[in-house]
Formats: sequence, structure tokens, C-alpha cells
Amino acid sequence: MTTLIFGHKAPDTDSLGSALIWEWFMNHTGTVAQAKLLGTPNTEAAFVAKRWGFDLPEIIADVADGQSCVIVDTNNPAELPANINGANVTAIIDHHKLVGGLETVGPIDITIRPLACTATIMHGLMAGHEAHMPDNVKGLMLSCIISDTLAFRSPTTTAVDKALAESLAADLGIDLNAYATEMFEAKSDVSSFSDAELLRMDSKEYAIGDTKFRVSVLETTAPKIILDRKASIMDTMTTVATEDGVDQVLLFVVDILQEEATMLIPNALSKTVAEASFNVSVSGDVVVLPGVMSRKKQIIPNLKTA
Repeated sequence: MTTLIFGHKAPDTDSLGSALIWEWFMNHTGTVAQAKLLGTPNTEAAFVAKRWGFDLPEIIADVADGQSCVIVDTNNPAELPANINGANVTAIIDHHKLVGGLETVGPIDITIRPLACTATIMHGLMAGHEAHMPDNVKGLMLSCIISDTLAFRSPTTTAVDKALAESLAADLGIDLNAYATEMFEAKSDVSSFSDAELLRMDSKEYAIGDTKFRVSVLETTAPKIILDRKASIMDTMTTVATEDGVDQVLLFVVDILQEEATMLIPNALSKTVAEASFNVSVSGDVVVLPGVMSRKKQIIPNLKTA
């Protein structure tokens, strides 16, 4: 049976790239495997796949009972197929906190490490086979690290991530900063996406007690493009929350160059969350959070409702 490899339902560069990297590794080491997607990748991820000569994997809606699977870049059942506990999950490779809720047929390999990027973890798991990576797989790995570290600006960046990215860039003869600029420009091109698509594009579900949130982050070098749409986006937050079964959508527009986030404040609940979580006073429909770049390390761990 072919092993399917996939990340979370809102595929970013690390989620898509890591699935393709592990597809190469598993096939290289003798296991038939195929990367899949659980949703439409964001513009940066699509750019990266095309840049390195990869076709986008097939989007699947669910997995069958007994289907062999490897999960990458998440361990959260809310971000995975509805029947994930009916599948035969054989491994998880991730860099997020352990959420719980997954049930497996038997013992599995789990690697969760405090690095900025799943692809960095994969490099350390290859046991010498990384020397055989073709250039296009190296390019994916480099892209994943650049994306998840925001070119080393994110507080999630570790020395391991940075050293690997610099080594890969040198191997490929690529100017790391120039390539990062290309990637971030691709990520910032959101003109073709609806407000609802923007809110779901890079988002994770998170609960505080009985209050459920969709925590959305848009990383961009051109925040004005998104903030110019804030009125319609804030209206759509209510619709998306209702459709997705959450109490509130929280949107953070991360300015990669200025190294700050702007949080949209459409109502009293989001105002309460902003003031309680980030020690700020909110007087309008946005609040700027200097230095906030990472959902994983700075946003979700700080979220409070009172």
C-alpha cells in the first residue's frame, strides 16, 4: 500500500514542502509514498513548488480506514482529515506543541522537536541520506526554513535552522536574502483571494476553556493591501466564525519588514482578548503589536479571554 504524506488543512510552505521532501526520502529508502494536500496551498507555497519544479499534489478530502499515513507539520486532529483515527498513522514529524486526540492502530514513530521548521527536523532524521538529496529537494528544504523563520526574523528561529538554511543556499548557489524577498513577494500577493479565503489561508483552531477561536495570521511585506480591506474582512469574520463553528476569528497581519503585527478588532470579544493577552489598550478597530511575529511562540501561548 502506498503511504500518504500530508500536513494541515491550510497548507503553507513548510506543510507542502515537508510532505514533498518526505515523499522523496521514503521512496529513496524503499517505501512507496505519495504527498497529498488537505487544502489549497497559499501563494508562497504554490510559488515555491513551481520554482523547484514540483507539481502540486492532489487535494484529498479524507482518508480511508486502514490507509497508511505520515503526518507532517501538525499533530492536531482539528487540522487533519475527519477519519484520521481510522487510518493507519505510522509517523508524525512536527514542531508544534502536542495537542492530543489522535488515536493510532499501534505504536508509531513520533518526532516533535523545538525547531522553527519541520523540514529542519527531517534533515536530522535522514541518517546520512540527506547527502543524496537532489537540488530541487534541497530547494524545498531551504524554502521551508526561510518561510517559517521569516528569513531568521521570527523568534522561533534556532541556530540549527539558520545553519542548515545557509548551508543549503551555499550548495545551491542562491543568494538567501534575494530568494527570501521573492518568496515574501509571492506570499504578499493576495489580490485574488476572497476575505473568507484570507481568514482561512493560514489559520489554526484554538480553544480557551469553552471559547473557540480561529487564529489567522497573514505574513506580508505589504500590509496595507490587506488593511485597506479591513472593513469587509471584519464583516466576514462573523460569517467565517459561524460557518466554522468557532466563537471568534482573530486576525493578525504580520509585517515581515517592520517586525510587528496588526490585530483587527471587530467587536468586544476581540478587544477583550487583545487587552488581556498583549497588555495593550485598544481604542479603535486595530491594534499594533510591536515585535509580534510568531503565532506559535508569541500569539497562541499568550491568548486570554480575561
